[in-house]
Amino acid sequence: MSKPILVLNCGSSSIKYQMIDTDTEEVLAKGLVQRIATGTTGTIDHEVLGADGGEYHADRDLPDHEIALSGVFELFNQHGPDLSATVAVAHRTVHGGDKFSAPTLLTDEVLDTLVELSPLAPLHNPAGISGIRAARKLLADVPHVGIFDTAFFVNMPAEAYTYAVDTDVAAKTSLRKYGFHGTSHQFVSQAVSQLLGRDDLKQIVAHLGNGASISAVDAGHAVETSMGLTPLAGLVMGTRCGDIDPGVLPYLARQLNLSIEEVDNLLNKKSGMFGLSGHTDMRDVSAAIEAGDERTKLAMDVYTHRLVFYIGGYAALLGGLDALTFTAGVGENADDVRKNVCDRLGFLGVELDEEANKVRSKQPRVISTPGSKVKVLVVPTNEELAMARQAIALID
Repeated sequence: MSKPILVLNCGSSSIKYQMIDTDTEEVLAKGLVQRIATGTTGTIDHEVLGADGGEYHADRDLPDHEIALSGVFELFNQHGPDLSATVAVAHRTVHGGDKFSAPTLLTDEVLDTLVELSPLAPLHNPAGISGIRAARKLLADVPHVGIFDTAFFVNMPAEAYTYAVDTDVAAKTSLRKYGFHGTSHQFVSQAVSQLLGRDDLKQIVAHLGNGASISAVDAGHAVETSMGLTPLAGLVMGTRCGDIDPGVLPYLARQLNLSIEEVDNLLNKKSGMFGLSGHTDMRDVSAAIEAGDERTKLAMDVYTHRLVFYIGGYAALLGGLDALTFTAGVGENADDVRKNVCDRLGFLGVELDEEANKVRSKQPRVISTPGSKVKVLVVPTNEELAMARQAIALID
């Protein structure tokens, strides 16, 4: 019997969604809502998959998430699939603080807690909460499940998540490392264990997209991750700087007479690969390097340096390394990035299969040689499927 889950990812001005049959793990429908509460005409793109599929578009005013979701549900009712068959709604929730370490039924009390946690993710949690409230109102007869981006990392060792700041200040402000992309890191690390037939693997997972993070996973449990209190820390990203001397913040504020908000905007939206090279798309980065652009070559060197630094450190923390996996948009598609990194990991016994690395595929695959001491893999992430699996496991 079909058990469809509606998976929602609500941003401040957008909603991404999929309906997934958890029996077959088939995507029945997917879509994107854009320009919510922007003062401009919004758009809804709805795609029904399968033999009777089709693509449908609507333009309309979308002043809030409730009206946006109403428009989505209208397209479901007009073109399918049958929305009334939905057994639950899974909501991507960016920040669960240290309160939520597993999928959780979204009650009024849980929503109150999420509101209290909003200062930890002021750009993400309020939008997510708006989406949850709208969906609970419009689909009131099914359970709504929160899937927390931070959950996989909540139970890291205290030595990994504790910041070396005044303990009273940390306790008062909930200051600690939380990590993000947890749903992806958990999904991929579990897929690697299944692929290699081992539950005791010492793994490193590199989730490389416009946002990028890396994790160390020991026998299925996260022991370190690169993002921190916020998604700004760690690797060089599309527009985020990643790790930087904290003293840079007051220095920039004093030297350039910038406000805290302006410094925050600079480091989050005007730094990273964009700040270094003027590019955020790795295809553009690769093309510029091939054309001899030295500025972009340096940007790639910085990007690679940071990755290799983290991989070496995580291998030390794990006490060895069995598998290194690349995932997300850059990790899955940029063979030059994978080669740049692996070429510098010979000290760990990494041997890249050059031809396997160049293969483009949506399937999980090993790209290291048979003699490599560390298995190197590419595993496409699927956060929506992971969310659907977690939601159905909770309500079944």
